[in-house]
Amino acid sequence: MGLLMLAACDEPHSAAAQQAAPPPPQVTVVAIRREAVPITTEMPGRTSAYQTAEVRPQVGGVIRERMFTEGQEVKAGQQLYQIDPASYQASLDSAEAALAKARAAASSAEITVNRYRPLVRARAVSQQDLDTAEATLRQAQADVASAEAAVDTARINLTYTRVLSPIDGRTGRSSVTPGALVTASQTTALLTITRLDPIYVDVTQPSSRLLQQQRAVASGALRRDAADQAPARLILEDGSEYPHAGRMQFSEVIVDQGTGSVTLRALFPNPDGTLMPGMFVRARVEEGVTDRALLVPQQAVMRTPRGEASTYVVNAQGVVEPRILRTDRAIGTNWLVTDGIQEGDRVIVEGVLRVQPGGRVNATETTMQALGERNNAAQAATPRAGG
Repeated sequence: MGLLMLAACDEPHSAAAQQAAPPPPQVTVVAIRREAVPITTEMPGRTSAYQTAEVRPQVGGVIRERMFTEGQEVKAGQQLYQIDPASYQASLDSAEAALAKARAAASSAEITVNRYRPLVRARAVSQQDLDTAEATLRQAQADVASAEAAVDTARINLTYTRVLSPIDGRTGRSSVTPGALVTASQTTALLTITRLDPIYVDVTQPSSRLLQQQRAVASGALRRDAADQAPARLILEDGSEYPHAGRMQFSEVIVDQGTGSVTLRALFPNPDGTLMPGMFVRARVEEGVTDRALLVPQQAVMRTPRGEASTYVVNAQGVVEPRILRTDRAIGTNWLVTDGIQEGDRVIVEGVLRVQPGGRVNATETTMQALGERNNAAQAATPRAGG
């Protein structure tokens, strides 16, 4: 009878305990999978012109005409200035006249030689007379060659009175106006032409980081198809992204002793002239691809009081386990993790504030893609809700 009464007293307490126990919290998890991920580095840099030409006169004279508008685009071979050609035209005319005279003398000497040769065989003319005539012919032929060179020189000098653009590009300020006297030996440029499409971007990278990349490539952790042709993107001074992609061209082989950095050069198209020499930019350069990267969403990563990166993992029994992570860098909205987690682990991305280490949870699994789409939709809706 006493046992029955005791059992009857225990039943209400057991039922109350079951009713008081809260259900396991609901969380959302993502299963970590290895994937191929491009590794990018952001580096500071400055733009520099693809080509720069300082235009100087190659002959002296007075500028008669300027044939371009300052700041406009010009093509290679386009005339920029006209130097007074009168004296050079006269020199060309004189050289051509001298050439005609030399050719006439050579023709006369050749006739004489051709006349003497049969006469020598007939002993009507001495051999000495023939030798003298042949020497005169050779001298006349040399005079013709010299006169032809003088004509070429005069013609070249006359051509140089038309100052032409050596490259395609945009003109700067002209240092002379019509009526100015210029000389072939002057140090001041008449004009500077700059080619801006394409354009160079020189960026700097610490030599230590370059060594890390080389070791990663050597070990196979980083795959690089073309070391000197890595794709790159630009972030402009106002924070916007430059719409055209570029490619790395080469890296210096000397380390700057003052900064311990290496300069790398990239080439970018610049069809709209947005980039100008001297602009400060930031370049995102693709170092290579890691084929077995472990990415953990940033929203799943917390910091311990010691500053270590950590996350919560739900094991096969539905129990929460804390993990200390070693993160390498941020890639988009994820962390690239090199230690502390394994492929197949399920990390908690939503509901982390409701869990405790060692506690049980009800886990709903989602994918990285679905999580990203949901976060993007939430960010897009936030301004409308605030408005």
